[in-house]
Amino acid sequence: MDYMARHGMRRARPAELVPGTVSVITARLDYLPRDAPDDWLEREQSALRDAGRAVVSVYARGRDYHKVLRRRLQQLADRLQAEVGPVGHRVFTDSAPVLEVELAARSGIGWRGKHTLALHRDGGSMFFLGEIYVDLALPASEPVTPHCGTCSQCLDACPTRAIVAPYRLDARRCISYLTIEHEGAIPEEFRAAMGNRIYGCDDCQTACPWNKYARRSSLPDFDERAGLGHATLLGLWRWDEAEFLRRTEGSAIRRIGWSRWRRNLAVALGNALREGSDEATAAALRQARDAACDLVRGHIDWALAQQAASGP
Repeated sequence: MDYMARHGMRRARPAELVPGTVSVITARLDYLPRDAPDDWLEREQSALRDAGRAVVSVYARGRDYHKVLRRRLQQLADRLQAEVGPVGHRVFTDSAPVLEVELAARSGIGWRGKHTLALHRDGGSMFFLGEIYVDLALPASEPVTPHCGTCSQCLDACPTRAIVAPYRLDARRCISYLTIEHEGAIPEEFRAAMGNRIYGCDDCQTACPWNKYARRSSLPDFDERAGLGHATLLGLWRWDEAEFLRRTEGSAIRRIGWSRWRRNLAVALGNALREGSDEATAAALRQARDAACDLVRGHIDWALAQQAASGP
């Protein structure tokens, strides 16, 4: 996440990031799948207790949100120009050093929750944020009142204690950061806490009481792809690189690449071994070891050691 330091205060000064910017239009796009059951929160929490299950963050089970939201924001910008004439603008969705949650909070889309995500009484936090920087003066909307109160459930739920204080996140401890953005070896101190999470982590969100009001998306883009909502660790481990690329085409998951995908799976399989998985898990790891890159091989070795540590 070096880009934060590289861009410095431009993150907080829109006109420095995009010269000429006068206003920022903020937008929210719900991503809970259309067919999510009423008890989806309980089901997500239950999946974490099934050591052989592969848990992918809800937002990443469908189409890459960057593509979906960016396209819709551009359509909105086009409609704006059709009404008022040419407008200098630039569209963002998690694609530049933009303080998205702060802008969302100031514009009334939500308040900043203690887990640092945007929250709304009528939608929880299961939504994406996007922005259009424009050179057009627009009336400012009002922020909403925060409603976290004394609740600390998100802090208590974080497996690695990455939420070190209300409204303060140490990304170096965050499972979402470690499984997606971090390029090297997963620090050993966090591997056990990763459990069966192989891409992202939703624990702070599924613990949040406001997410009982999370809204289902109206778009098919965020429906679960076959194999990602209820996959097993061994099933995904058996993918070769060609199948990984085919199955993740158009998905945010493809961004981490084959090696990091295997790295994450190896950690989760090691945790499953420690929980008492059968010999098939260890055999699958051993079979893949020699052909693996150095990064993945190191995590395979750690995973196999978990079987020995668990005892007979």
